[in-house]
Formats: sequence, C-alpha cells, structure tokens
Amino acid sequence: MKKLGLIAGMGELPIAIAVDARSKGYTVIAAGLEPLADKALGSCVDEIRWINVGKLGEIIDYLKKSGVNEVVMAGKVSKELLYKSKISPDLRAIKLLFSLKDRSDDSIMLAIAKELKKEGMTLLNTTDFSARLLTPEGVLTDSGPSEEEWKDIAFGWVIAKEMGRLDIGQTVVIRNQAVMAIEAIEGTDEAIKRGGKLAGGGAVVVKVSKPRQDMRFDVPVVGLNTLRSMLEANARVLAVESEKSILLNRESLLREANEAGIAVVGFRDNSAM
Repeated sequence: MKKLGLIAGMGELPIAIAVDARSKGYTVIAAGLEPLADKALGSCVDEIRWINVGKLGEIIDYLKKSGVNEVVMAGKVSKELLYKSKISPDLRAIKLLFSLKDRSDDSIMLAIAKELKKEGMTLLNTTDFSARLLTPEGVLTDSGPSEEEWKDIAFGWVIAKEMGRLDIGQTVVIRNQAVMAIEAIEGTDEAIKRGGKLAGGGAVVVKVSKPRQDMRFDVPVVGLNTLRSMLEANARVLAVESEKSILLNRESLLREANEAGIAVVGFRDNSAM
C-alpha cells in the first residue's frame, strides 16, 4: 500500500488532505506539529507522532523510518514562532536557518523540500489531495460586489500580486481603491482585522496566489476563521483567486456569508471584472 507522509500545521486543511489521501488508497503517516496541529487529526490518519515544530531532524527521521517517500505539507506554520522564542530548533533546523539567504516563506519551504529530497522523499503538491476544495470562478454568494467594490477588487488584485511576487504576503484589505492593510508575518486574519478597523467598515479583502506559486506549499487558504475575522472587521467582500486557492468548509462559509451580507467571489486575473 502507498504511504503518504503528512507534515501538519495549523487549521483544518491537514485533516481534509488526510481524508482525501486515505480515500485514494494511501496509508497516511502524520507528523503533527506541536503546538499547532489540531488534535482531531489523530483520528483521521493511520499513524501519527506529535513533534515540536522546531524539531526538523526528528520530523524527517520519523517519516523516513516509517517508509515514506511521498510527503505533503499542509496547514499554517507562522514565522512569528521564530521571533517569539516559542520553539527550540534542533541542530538540523538551526543549520537550515543559517543556510538561508533570507527568511522569506519561499526560502524556508524550498530549503525544507531540499532536506526531504536528500532523504529520498518527494514533496507533492498540496492540491494533489485537495483539488475538490479549489475555489471556483464567479460570484459564490447570493449577492455579489457593487460596482465600486469590483473596482476595489481589481485594484487590490494588482497590489496583492506584487506583494506575492515579493514574498511578503497574499492578502490585502482595500477601501475606496486605497490600501488599508497588507498581510505580513501576522497572517491573513490579523491583517483583515487591522485593515477593517482602519477602513471603518465596508472593506474589500483580496487574497491571491503568488505569481509563480509553488503548489507544494503556501497555497492560499480561506475558511470560516477568515469569514469571522471579516465579520469582526465589518468587511463587505472576500475575493479569492479561483483554481489557485483552497476554500474550506464551502457550504458553511457561504451560508454564513449570505446571512451576514458578505459577498464571496472567486476570480482569475481580471476576467470577472
């Protein structure tokens, strides 16, 4: 039987991937990253070991000894942990960090992929096991953005793509074609709350993939937490790049969005404008 190694960070995506992989005949061997991964993951995989997020050597050794040669990385691992002394990296992680030209997301993830490859493990695309979760194109809620909000989406698209090109973040918050917030190390939810407060309500949230998105990691994900951050910020529109982003709990998210009067849109380039 095929084995899939799952390196699981925060959120619901690791669970969704584990369920999909098992339905495809994989035995799923998970490394649940502490303190991030959801404990519910344990009931969705065939085998799991809970490992501190900084113990890269232990993670790789565990997967290798389990006979894994294909791996998926899923779930957010915030770089805030590096700066708040929340992790104690092992020697392999320290060597990796000191080998980097910078500490951008892509630099870190590419280096991890290289370490896995050294041990005979191939890092697969996240979407190999979550294709059904990809955001479809078009207006997904009962009502769509206003004419002015479409203009904000078009404006935000250009800004967000540039931020992605620079590997800073994937989300921008816009109001009246002005930037209220750009996602940085704090993550999407906090950027939405910050931008929404500055906008004073009615903000448009735009989340995109990077121009040269590596589908093995850092694929844009939105879910119920995103929507609830928008509710807290009194934001009006969520626009997500179609076919290159993942929409978790789609039915519940769209139902809550409709109830709250929030428009949700999947778009690609400017085709929806």
